[in-house]
Amino acid sequence: MAFAGLRKWPTPFARPLWPFMVAGSITIYFVGKIQDKAVRSPEYAKHPKNPYAAQIAAESHH
Repeated sequence: MAFAGLRKWPTPFARPLWPFMVAGSITIYFVGKIQDKAVRSPEYAKHPKNPYAAQIAAESHH
């Protein structure tokens, strides 16, 4: 019994997509690191709209 659109043999999906998964993971990692550096920069560390301002101020006192 075959369902609509399903074949009798398995179709690989991870093997042809692994470069995109690796590139996406690397991109997400580095964008997160850049965002953390930007939020902690002296220019924006004390900005009132910075959601991490209180956390940065608490870390700088220690």
